[in-house]
Amino acid sequence: MAGVLAAAALMAPAPFAPEYVALGDSYASGAGAGSYVDGSCRRSSNAYPALRGEDFPSFRFVACSGATTKSLRWQFRALTPATTFVTITVGGNDLGFVDVMTTCTLKGDRACENRVGKARDFTRDQLPARLDATYATIRTAAPNAELVVLGYPRLFTPDDDCRTLSRAKRQALNDAADELSGVIAEAASRAGARYVDVREAFADHGVCSSEPWINALVNPTGDSYHPNRAGQAAYFEALTAGFRKF
Repeated sequence: MAGVLAAAALMAPAPFAPEYVALGDSYASGAGAGSYVDGSCRRSSNAYPALRGEDFPSFRFVACSGATTKSLRWQFRALTPATTFVTITVGGNDLGFVDVMTTCTLKGDRACENRVGKARDFTRDQLPARLDATYATIRTAAPNAELVVLGYPRLFTPDDDCRTLSRAKRQALNDAADELSGVIAEAASRAGARYVDVREAFADHGVCSSEPWINALVNPTGDSYHPNRAGQAAYFEALTAGFRKF
């Protein structure tokens, strides 16, 4: 009997060591937070995945600035059945984040509201299916992993007397962020993933607040309207609340 048990133990698969794969767009790569370790993808050592990855013996940081749900194919290559933990922030670029912010920065209230309206239409009508397909792909490629989906903050703190954009523009952008958060949360729930909502964490730390965690219009422009180092730390705190270990 002892020999049979020993043979069975040798044949049994070894348990997976904790392996973390970080997917997503510029909010996941850390654009805006400085200390870049990869210039083309704007991966920052201050980004929430880099901070979380310190707790894992195996960490693959493949999030990349500009990523959409349709361009994640090469990032998915980092996933394997050995992956035990996956985070992702994605969806903003699908609805044209850069074009929305460019329009709202350079044009008037009506043009901004119209462009935001188109983005919201996309969020409702097309983004859910894209997110469903994205999360399903992750589940297939990494069937043993816990999947955590992190959302986006509102960019502006209400009543902050911001001169960067008019009150009407700021309200339109914040309303769009709320709708986007709701759609992502629902898709995460359908996928059986844990959703991390960061809007309340950033509530008093918008672009023009006294202690901003999101950059205003800066140089390089690719860092504009993205979380700074403090903002990425807030993402990390939201991600790890109650989940400090593997």
